[in-house]
Amino acid sequence: MIELMLPPLSLYVHIPWCVQKCPYCDFNSHGQKGNIPEHDYIQHLLTDLRQDLSRYAESIQGRPLVSIFIGGGTPSLFSAEGIRDLLKGIQCALPFAENIEITLEANPGTVEAARFKGYVDAGVTRISMGIQSFSDEKLRALGRIHNSQEAKSAVGFAQDLLEHGLKSFNLDLMHGLPNQTVEQALDDLRQAIASNSPHLSWYQLTIEPNTMFAYRPPTLPDDDALWDIFEQGHQLLSAAGYQQYETSAYAKPNFQCQHNLNYWRFGDYLAIGCGAHGKLSFTDGRIIRFSKTKHPKGYMRGDYLYEEKNVPETERAFEFFVNRFRLLEVVPKNEFTWLTGLPESAVKNEIVWALENGYLCETDQYWQVTEQGKLFLNELLEKFLPE
Repeated sequence: MIELMLPPLSLYVHIPWCVQKCPYCDFNSHGQKGNIPEHDYIQHLLTDLRQDLSRYAESIQGRPLVSIFIGGGTPSLFSAEGIRDLLKGIQCALPFAENIEITLEANPGTVEAARFKGYVDAGVTRISMGIQSFSDEKLRALGRIHNSQEAKSAVGFAQDLLEHGLKSFNLDLMHGLPNQTVEQALDDLRQAIASNSPHLSWYQLTIEPNTMFAYRPPTLPDDDALWDIFEQGHQLLSAAGYQQYETSAYAKPNFQCQHNLNYWRFGDYLAIGCGAHGKLSFTDGRIIRFSKTKHPKGYMRGDYLYEEKNVPETERAFEFFVNRFRLLEVVPKNEFTWLTGLPESAVKNEIVWALENGYLCETDQYWQVTEQGKLFLNELLEKFLPE
């Protein structure tokens, strides 16, 4: 087995509570009932981290964290003091890279200006806001707890903080909403662009299993309307100076989300909190994936680790390409070998097929997905699935 190169290391922190579960959401989130055990949960997160650092010391090897992402649920239900204590505890356990990116997800219905400022003072460098739409009608259809005015206010708070320590912010925006017209979707996008947000995550609503929308499906735009929304929306974003760097991610130059880039580039990431998923590489050639106990009750009993598995060589090519090919950048061939432990010859037949079908182009140094490959990405990726 080829010795692996240890990639950059990130940390994902999951805070599972939210005010109420949205009907489209399939994330590990739990509606708030009574007071959230903020202090106790943070102590469990830090204990979970210390156990991982001991268990996986051979992989960590003093690598600094290049990014932290605090997701949920609704992390902005936690106080600024709680987030400060969490980040201090993490930094006591692991070194931070000089330009570490620290993202916190926020719901516009749970924040005000003072709390945003407190998060930045606590060490947060990037805020990701779940706006989803600027239409009150569509927000109600999505079961969101905020309205359009609260969304605009939250964006204003973030804009002001760019001059007071915040380095970037992101707006999550959905299209293909129940009974949404092309013009309604584009109006949402125009308002997001007008905010001059450094980063926009613009993604299509999909109906996921075991959600309220799966049991009671709403009427969604047809495929022709969805294509018109995407095509015209992409033109709006490009004209406004946003660069698409992943299927649903657009950023102004130098404002890509470093945490997600590390995921998509097959980097390593520790994971703490209910239902969090991690991936680590070892120089002896092993790659493992692990997940944490999903329910807060079990997690807060101290039963943190739920599952751990080795990623066999037969699955590594697919795991590498499934996210790497979503990025609109070249894929260095040497990184495939360094990060998977596989020689290029392991995927020779699949690559030849992709080249012959016009899904990839290549040079001596890299592969890149073509426009044709983007349109048939699922078919391309299926070729790398283990038999």
